[in-house]
Amino acid sequence: MKKENYSLIEDLRHDLHKHPELSYQEVWTKQKLMDFLTEHTKLELHDGGRYFYAVYRAEEKKRGAIAFRADFDALPIEDEIDKPYKSCVPGVGHKCGHDGHAASLCGLGLELGDMKPDRDVYMVFQHAEETGQGAAEAKAFLLKNPDIEEIFAFHNQVATPLGKILVSKAVSNCASKGMSIFMKGAPTHASIPEKGINPVFALTKVVDAIPKFTDPAEHDGLILCTVVQLNVGDYAFGTAASEGVLRMTIRAEVEAEMDALQKNIEDMCREEAEKAGLELRFEFEDEFPETRNDPRSVEKVYAAAKKLGYESGEKPMSRGSEDFGHYTKIVPGAMFYVGGGVDVPSFHTSGYDFTDSTMENAVEMFKVLIEE
Repeated sequence: MKKENYSLIEDLRHDLHKHPELSYQEVWTKQKLMDFLTEHTKLELHDGGRYFYAVYRAEEKKRGAIAFRADFDALPIEDEIDKPYKSCVPGVGHKCGHDGHAASLCGLGLELGDMKPDRDVYMVFQHAEETGQGAAEAKAFLLKNPDIEEIFAFHNQVATPLGKILVSKAVSNCASKGMSIFMKGAPTHASIPEKGINPVFALTKVVDAIPKFTDPAEHDGLILCTVVQLNVGDYAFGTAASEGVLRMTIRAEVEAEMDALQKNIEDMCREEAEKAGLELRFEFEDEFPETRNDPRSVEKVYAAAKKLGYESGEKPMSRGSEDFGHYTKIVPGAMFYVGGGVDVPSFHTSGYDFTDSTMENAVEMFKVLIEE
């Protein structure tokens, strides 16, 4: 990577870090990235609303197009790094490295002019990865451009030797979603509970059924149901509870098994609500698909790392979720990871900061993948 291009994206990354924006609030961030590419490249820019994509058009097109994705939203976490580019937004910080992801993809854009690849190259810059909603919207760019044959993305990885490339051979990240179950009965005085309808019994039956619904022996992959909140009634000793909510995160290696888990829970809730005379409703949020890497794309990642002389290895599937899976449901692709160092703070913590040097690793990987 050219030194001047690296210097440009390092400055860009620091500027993004200093001005973080939460999911669905990334107005300044998106404009900053678009302005950067407009100033320093001749790429086509296509504004998708909350996201955008840039396109390099090959002079002599000999192969199908390839795409790369970067996210750019931040997290509601205080930034406590001791750096000149520390976040200037109280309570908000780039604590998952999306500043580095976006700056790296801009770095690829800077390099394409000299590369002159024989295929079109698309770069999508996506909002709201942290909520699982961004890729669900930005995937429209794939549908608008059916010439795209493959898509790649990278994520920085802590507790990993600097510059080491990791990739999962199948599922990279679990599917997951937040599930809220609301039950409403009828209030009564605490001395005559039989006169009311209390949802606590139905809700606790659902909790008790979780081990049965998530029996590993009955599933092909990892499956989890984690209770995050159970709230019934009020702090009032004279009144029996009449309303309650149970919130859970359901998660699975195989997305179809997560869908089946959801159906089992819903069916039981309906059965218990009907028996007790309870009103019932569901809400869902933070919905992520499984991110499944294509085997051929994985082999290309390994080949690129080998060509560049980078150490590489297989990454175990992450229980955490990543919305990149929306893209790989449309075209083959893979997400790989670039080691940011062994002794660095973990993601989603106040002390975390993206390791700048890994941007060059990512850009060089992208360049070789274009040539594969």
